[in-house]
Amino acid sequence: MSSAEKTSLLLVDDDRVFRERIARAFTERGFETRTAHDVESALAIAREESAELAVVDLKMPGRSGLDLVRELLEIDPATRIVVLTGYGSIATAVEAIRLGATHYLPKPADVDDILEAFSRNGVAVAAPEAEEIVAPSLARAEWEHINRVLADCNGNISAAARRLGIHRRSLQRKLQKFPPAE
Repeated sequence: MSSAEKTSLLLVDDDRVFRERIARAFTERGFETRTAHDVESALAIAREESAELAVVDLKMPGRSGLDLVRELLEIDPATRIVVLTGYGSIATAVEAIRLGATHYLPKPADVDDILEAFSRNGVAVAAPEAEEIVAPSLARAEWEHINRVLADCNGNISAAARRLGIHRRSLQRKLQKFPPAE
């Protein structure tokens, strides 16, 4: 399938592991996926070529995802946006929708949740035909989850170990290993 036929998607999240995992899943489903880690880099990408769909994290260093929603829609009002956050509240959900977001989802959300959110306003988003979807290995999923929890704990291994329900030394041993192959 040529990139001209693919649905374009912009994924903006400051969490590298989450961003790469979700981007890989969208790409495997046949989307033309571009990623950014903050508002400024996302705006640079959107000004170059506006995406049909955007997935935006609410809380990022610097400016918030709500600012990005507003500016993406100024660049291209046809862009459909789903806002993701690990820190959801009714007020921010209402604000995101008021600014023009298609939907608002709490993290953790997977690609299927995001596609369903894009479809909720009556316009279905069908994933293009992908060759074959390969799920990450269990070891890879564990490694990504551990790194996500560690990032949520600001690198504090003891706090991450408590959240994961494992001994601190066990967590340190797991972190010394290289990420498993896909």
